[in-house]
Amino acid sequence: MTGHGRAEHAPADRTADVLVVGAGPTGLLLAGDLATAGVRVTLLERREHAADTAMTRSFAVHARTLEVLDARGLADELVALGRKAPVIGVFGRIELRLHRLRSRFPFALITPQYHVERLLERRALAAGARIVRGAEVVRLRQDDDGVELETAGGDAWTARYAVGCDGVRSPVRGMVGIGFPGRSVVRSVMLADVRLARIPVDAVTTHSNAHGFASLVPFGDGWYRAIGWVAGDERPDDAPVAAEELSALLRRVLGSDYGMHDPRWISRFHSDERQAVRYREGRVLLAGDAAHVHSPAGGMGMNTGLQDAVNLGWKLAAVVQGRAGRTLLDSYERERHPVGRQALRVSGAITRGVLRSPRNGLVRALRGVGLPVANRLNSFTATGERLLSGVGIAYPAPRGCHPLVGCRAPDLRLSGGRRLYEELRDGRFVLVARGRPVPETEWLRLVAPAGSLTGPLLIRPDGHIAWAADAPDPEGLRAALGRWPVAAGTGAGAPAARG
Repeated sequence: MTGHGRAEHAPADRTADVLVVGAGPTGLLLAGDLATAGVRVTLLERREHAADTAMTRSFAVHARTLEVLDARGLADELVALGRKAPVIGVFGRIELRLHRLRSRFPFALITPQYHVERLLERRALAAGARIVRGAEVVRLRQDDDGVELETAGGDAWTARYAVGCDGVRSPVRGMVGIGFPGRSVVRSVMLADVRLARIPVDAVTTHSNAHGFASLVPFGDGWYRAIGWVAGDERPDDAPVAAEELSALLRRVLGSDYGMHDPRWISRFHSDERQAVRYREGRVLLAGDAAHVHSPAGGMGMNTGLQDAVNLGWKLAAVVQGRAGRTLLDSYERERHPVGRQALRVSGAITRGVLRSPRNGLVRALRGVGLPVANRLNSFTATGERLLSGVGIAYPAPRGCHPLVGCRAPDLRLSGGRRLYEELRDGRFVLVARGRPVPETEWLRLVAPAGSLTGPLLIRPDGHIAWAADAPDPEGLRAALGRWPVAAGTGAGAPAARG
């Protein structure tokens, strides 16, 4: 179900099925998914206007994120706006060879966050989502029946559920009393948007040494984001930054400042590692930076938030529409909290490796995330490629399940020249099997494989495998659909177990 949404400031109707707070990438993707599923969704954003370049903190869109955007028909358009990086250097010493990934997108896409936001906002509005700008949420109340949010202008909004996608300082998280423990990992990082007289060869130019670390990342329109940290610098965020200071650091770390000139914006920030102790309090849920924040090393922040939205959207839609019980929402935290924790550990390991700089410092840091690097650094690159890109993320599955359950499904070739991720675009479960072992329903699409796939696969709307078998198994399939009534279209319920 789709419609025509709009961005507005003073709507008369202040009710919705779901209120999403925060119009960053996570909130926009979630609102678009809910609206596409036919849910009445309103997105409240305190800013009067869309983000400008100064608000862009992310430049990397990883393979798994491109896959889920492909499942929404957006990936190819986004790829055309950016620059592919099939190899990413870490510390200037180690290379992650993303071209080895078994994905339609074996690279990191270098493109500014605002390109992602513009595509997601267009999709959300076209699907019928309502975006209200200049709406700062200052009060939240909830009971067994719903949630009420009040904005700074005195407007009261009501819905069955609310989702805080409102960033690291999340008012929603604070209002429901969810803790956000953690610490700062690096202070006084300098940021600037600059022009360059000489264009770097690499898509992302980055290095670290005893002087600190530095990076240059292209916006794609002639501007570059310059990032730098002077070793040992602990000045606060409000300490002034001179362009000459950043330029000097680039020369010491990168060997050149590439003729850096005409900065249009320059600032200083610090990087925290924090994670919400839980992602749900009653009818209020958290996603994106409201749920987890970490070092920008590895470019995992926006990607992790977008994948939060992908996991939550179909579940919340099913609960709102009565196709699943509320306990289905418990699986959101159960699946995504460990992923957020892993993102903190991986980005933290990269950051600590930068701060230590020597190769043996990197090995010590990576031991902290449990990666097998002590004997063979190559083991890190293989594991790191899958973790950083997101294609290696798998959700917990009960003991005794098929080993594929919980894993990300590859983009299988299907009969008729179609691909699996094209079939996921309407938000249904997809059963990949020969013949028609069960009837197709409004929420379950049946497709046939084009290749040598022997056993059936039941794919969730977020592209993860709900059930699998090594050979046709009608009885096992019926049991699986009994555990996933949201796919079978048999009414409310939630999976007590999966397999």
